[in-house]
Formats: sequence, structure tokens, C-alpha cells
Amino acid sequence: MFTSYEEARKWLHSRLTFGVKPGLERMKIMMEKLGHPERTVRYIHVAGTNGKGSTIAFLKEILQEAGFKVGTFTSPYIETFNERVSMNGNPITDEEFIQLANKLKPIVEEVEKTDFGAPTEFEVITAMAFYYFGRINIPDIVLLETGLGGMYDSTNIISPLLSIITNIGHDHEEILGTTLKEIAAQKAGIIKNGVPVVSAVEQPEALQVIEEVSKQKKAKHYLLGREFSMKNDGCLSIQTPFKTYNELSISMKGPHQEKNAALAIMAADYLKVYYSFIIEEDDIQSGVKKAFWKGRFEELSTSPTIIIDGAHNPEGVKVLRETVQSYYPEKNIVVLFSVLQDKKVKEMIQELSSFAAKIIFTSFSFPRALRAKELFDKAEFQNKQYEENWQQALTKAISTLHDDELLLITGSLYFISDVRKYILESIIK
Repeated sequence: MFTSYEEARKWLHSRLTFGVKPGLERMKIMMEKLGHPERTVRYIHVAGTNGKGSTIAFLKEILQEAGFKVGTFTSPYIETFNERVSMNGNPITDEEFIQLANKLKPIVEEVEKTDFGAPTEFEVITAMAFYYFGRINIPDIVLLETGLGGMYDSTNIISPLLSIITNIGHDHEEILGTTLKEIAAQKAGIIKNGVPVVSAVEQPEALQVIEEVSKQKKAKHYLLGREFSMKNDGCLSIQTPFKTYNELSISMKGPHQEKNAALAIMAADYLKVYYSFIIEEDDIQSGVKKAFWKGRFEELSTSPTIIIDGAHNPEGVKVLRETVQSYYPEKNIVVLFSVLQDKKVKEMIQELSSFAAKIIFTSFSFPRALRAKELFDKAEFQNKQYEENWQQALTKAISTLHDDELLLITGSLYFISDVRKYILESIIK
């Protein structure tokens, strides 16, 4: 029995040694041994390459404004590990985490003895979330984010009210495939028989896969730009098949966040029309305005200007470029960058090079983090530097920042998590 939070978390993190194991067999065994807690709750299942967390943030706020009790399961974390499993935006307590770990440990040990092998860290935390929402603190609905892909993701053992696929891009290619068609097939794995899917997928080859799977599963596909739409001619409006919402105001910056808001509003309207969720227009207006997602184009300081953004793949960096150029056209951009080795690093650096005045490469303590010198050597960019110690790199970057410059810290979300905490606790007081 675990008696302390640190002991329980250490046990969970020890599961990282088992890596990533696509497949649902271990999850199904754990759910059976737990008495199928995943069957007692209603879900919206969210997959996609980028934008999952922001879409969930928009939808969570809308539903909370309407008075619903909303559970969320997201990853990775930014401030505390417990925030991955939250109720109405509040992470589970350390005591609840200990309770969940004690419940799962003997079951995990039983599954290890089967032919399917040892459950991974993500499988265990997913099982903990299902048990928490299904037995300990039951919400009106859970917004469930996939960890990797969709088809063989640990979360894909549920029957949701609705599925959302935010977009398709290149990420985790060693597992999901190297083409957009292959990656889309994995994301489309969350589409269930007769369960509608809402998406903002744009690329023709990826969209074709989503359409084919939806048709095969007899799942109505609501596509942004077809069944529902958005426009911003100085004022954001979003039109669903059921209603038009005008003069919307959102706090999260960037055209991509307007798309994520549109996905959330389409989902909320679907719940209202087909599942009798009482959601008023005021709930939607105030919900999308209140929505906030840590580490996504988050301005931590205005003097000097410091922004963090977890752009961890080429598509994310492209959107980041468009956003920073739109909101800070007068600033010279100094980039502090660190990323994991399984990413499309050269493509990310090329995109950063297209708008940065200077790039500082660094590293952080994580098993798959690339060394700063490796990143430096990959960059065909003149004004570049490297410093292995990210705290030293950050301190120097801030101390030498000019008034016409903006410090943009980006890359791995694990890196962003470390930096965000350090800046808020040690630099901005």
C-alpha cells in the first residue's frame, strides 16, 4: 500500500520503462477487473495532431457555464501531474491519486503475468482516470483526449456521445505512419458505429480517410467549412446547422484557436439538440471567452515580452509563426528552443528560421531530449547559439533582450512545463 504521494507517483513513473505499446488488450483486462467503470460515464472523445487540449478547454468552459460537472483527461501536464485528471478544471488531490494508485497496483501486477505483458504508464493513468470518473467522482460528462493516435490508443475502449478530430499532421511517425493517409487512419480509429464525428481536417488525402471511415461506420461527419462554418471579418461568428453565434470573443490567440472554438461550439450544439443538454447562447459566449490553455501562446511577461508555446511538430510551428507575426509584427523574435529526438526536428528548425531573428538551442532533463549542440548542428541558420543548461540559456536571453525584441520559448511541452514553472516562480515575482 502506498502511503505517500511521492511513493505512488514514483511507482507510476516506473511504468515508463515499458515504453509505448499500441493495443487495447491490457486496458480491457484492467477494466474488467475494475468492474468496467468506463461504462458508467458519458464521453466526448477528442483526437488530432494539434489543438486537442484547446478544443477541450473551450468545450469544458461552455459546459461549466451551463452548470454541468465536467471531467477532463488530458496530456501532458503543464503545472502538476495531477491536472491530467481534473474535475471542473481542478486536478485530483494527492490523496485521491494515492487512492487510485493503491486500487490499480494489484491489478497492474496481475495483468503483467498475462501474455499481453506489463501495462505502460499511459495505460495505468488512463485506467486511473476511468476509475476516478466512474466510481469516485462521477461527472455529467468527460472530455477524453487521446494520448497517441486513436485506433490503438488506451482511451479507445469507450462508446462516446460524440467524437472530435481536430486536425491531421505529421507527428509520432514511428508509430502512426509516415503519410497523412496513414496518420489519418489511426486518428479515425476513434470513430464508432453510429456515433457522429466533428472535424476540422483539411488536407484532401486525410479528409478522404475520415470520410470513408465515417461512411463505413454510418457516423454522421460534421466538417468545418461544410456542415458548420466560421468567419472573422473583424468580428468572429460561427454557424452550426442549428444556430448562428455572432460577436464571439475568445481570449486564446490565433486563427487556429478560432477553429478550435468552432469545433467546441459545434459539439455543444450537438449535445443540446440530440442529448437535451441545456446550453444557452450566453453559456457559449462566456465559455469561449473564458477558455484558457496553459502553455499555448501564453504571455508570461509584457516587460520584457515573454511568450511560451508548446509547438512540438512542424504544423504547430507553422501556426506559431502565423500567430506571432499577426500579434507582434513590430517585434524581432528571439527563440529559445528544445525538442525531443523523435520529432521532425529539421522541418521545425526550418520553420523557426523563417521568422526568428535569433535562435538559442538548449536542452532539458528528459530521456528523449536532444542535446543543444545536436540541434545547433542541424540548423542552417546564421544567428544561432546553444547552451545545454536551459536555466542559464533563459537567464542570459532575458538579460540581453532589447525593447524591440520578444522572447519566444517553444518546443516540447515537457520543456515548456519546466520553463513555465521556473519563470513564474523565480523570474516573475
